[in-house]
Order: sequence, then structure tokens, then C-alpha cells
Amino acid sequence: MSMSPKQKVYQGVLQELRKYIDDHDLKPGDKLPSERELSENLEAGRSSIREALRAMELLGLIETRHGEGTFLSHYRPYHSVEVLSSFILQGANTRNDLLFAKKIIEKEAARIAYDHIRLDDIEQLYGIIYDSTLSNNERHVAFFQYLFYKTENLLLAKVWQLMDEFSYTISSLSYEQSFYLELIKLYQTKNYGKIEELFYSACNKQ
Repeated sequence: MSMSPKQKVYQGVLQELRKYIDDHDLKPGDKLPSERELSENLEAGRSSIREALRAMELLGLIETRHGEGTFLSHYRPYHSVEVLSSFILQGANTRNDLLFAKKIIEKEAARIAYDHIRLDDIEQLYGIIYDSTLSNNERHVAFFQYLFYKTENLLLAKVWQLMDEFSYTISSLSYEQSFYLELIKLYQTKNYGKIEELFYSACNKQ
């Protein structure tokens, strides 16, 4: 489905606003220029600027103070993903697709991290699994955060984090403890070929 000309203008304004914030190194608490100034600087209509600012305010990225102006807010990731998920994750198929994609990217992270796992990493992973202060979901997140760190791929980690934040709003995804222990064992025994099989088995149980 293609975007209408109005949607394209609106999306373009959002992109330009983000670029403006980056270029001017604006931080949370800093004041944004007025609608008129933004319209002139970004060469966009006042109505498009206004719509883009409203969307950013809805996502918690900016806040309007009566009589003072518009300011950058402190980023609250779960707030924004909850708003987005209310629009994007309506259908059951979409939600299932998200969880399935998240499992795939976790499997790839486990495979990529394989070559970077050392003895001290094994100890760290065991420490996460046996940390009694963590809930099942917290343990899952901490475990895979560590693996994504070991992949040394920042973009992959960010994609997974976004997926995790989205999935947090609809479902709690974790595996049985035996899964994590078995994965650590595969790292210890240098059994790369079994990682795919382990994930396949775990996903079929859910």
C-alpha cells in the first residue's frame, strides 16, 4: 500500500525534525523552535509541522508547556512502544509473526556469539541463569542481552531490543531453564552444529 502525498510530506517532516534535533545537538529539556520557525527552517507547511509535533508528543518524545513552548522529553521506551503497538500489533497474525521473528534473531545471535564466547563469559551466563532475584522474563532478557553484546553487532542488538520492547506489550517470552543450560553447554563443548537443533526443539515446545 503506497502512501498518499500528504503522508509522504508528514513522514518527511518527521525525518527533518529528527535531523534538526541531531544537527543542533538538542538534549532532553531543550526547547524546540516555534512552529513558524520550524516551518521556515524545514521549508514545510505549518499544518505538517503541527501534525508531526503532535505525533512526537503522543510518543512521549516532546512535551508542550502552556505559555512556554515545546521541549524535548526524556525518552521512555516502553511508553512509546505501547502507543505504537496499539496501532501496529492489532492482528493475531502480526503478533505471532513478531514473536516468531524475535526467536529467529535470538537464534542467530546465539550462533554469531559462538566464536566470541570465552571461559569468563560462560561463568557470566551461568551467573545470570542462577540469579534467583530475576524473574523468568528478566532472566531471558539478561541472558540474550549478554549474547547480543558478544556478537559485537550494535545494529542487530538494537533490532532485537526493539522487538523485545514490542513483544513485552503483548506476551512474555522465555524458555525453560534447561534450554539456557543446554546452550551454555554447547558453548563449552564447542558444539556449534547443535545450536540450530536446540532452538528448533525449544520453539516447537511453545
